[in-house]
Amino acid sequence: MSNADGRHTFRLRDIRDACQSCSLSELCLPVGLNGEDIDALDAIVQRRRPLSKADVLYREGTGFDAIYAVRTGALKSSMLSKDGEEQITAFHLPGELLGLDAISSGDHPSTAVALETTSVCEIPFSQLENLSEAIPGLQRQLLRIMSKEIFNEHEMLQALARRNAEQRLAILLLSLGDRFGRRRLSPTRFRLPMSRHELSNYLGLAPETMSRLFRRFQEQGWITARGKEVSLEDMAALRELSGNPGTTMERNVGKR
Repeated sequence: MSNADGRHTFRLRDIRDACQSCSLSELCLPVGLNGEDIDALDAIVQRRRPLSKADVLYREGTGFDAIYAVRTGALKSSMLSKDGEEQITAFHLPGELLGLDAISSGDHPSTAVALETTSVCEIPFSQLENLSEAIPGLQRQLLRIMSKEIFNEHEMLQALARRNAEQRLAILLLSLGDRFGRRRLSPTRFRLPMSRHELSNYLGLAPETMSRLFRRFQEQGWITARGKEVSLEDMAALRELSGNPGTTMERNVGKR
């Protein structure tokens, strides 16, 4: 089923299995809803046409009207500095939310760009708010999911800010492994959707430093890397390098 602007409405009963790993699954597939309530949710969750690499989902400064959940592919969020330089603030993988940072101000403070061919679920926020007033428990569920996403992103940024270059890369690789693992993929062997240059931008490192770090990690036997294909070979060493491996942050690093 499609509407005038080319977006396609999901039939939740047809995609229930595919949505189990999504951070919105508890919202879109809540336990205990009757058929009428599920149909009401079904009517507002939309899927846009797939984005190609470098396509913009939304731009910094544009008005906020929806939150998004990544179904396939990956995106980056970035902001422009005063001198016009891009600063990447987040990477978004399947099952993760984006657009939440615009709720308070009403405008997107960042730009979201596809890193590869990407499909997203779009949930119009005003319709979601109206629906949450009509369905008991939905508003609480929505706030809990959004709070968890924001908290985990904040934790990630704080952890990176307190670490040196080697620790930052170790934390990020563990984060990506954890996030791929929640998609029921291998947490130790995965393909990076972003370039090394984008990784260095996100971690606040020079591209030459990133290349040197990857080379050292491989020489130490901690990882193997061939292009964008990465294998985490020594998880214990990476956790030790990341610092404080026994903390909640290091056990759940990067959850979003």
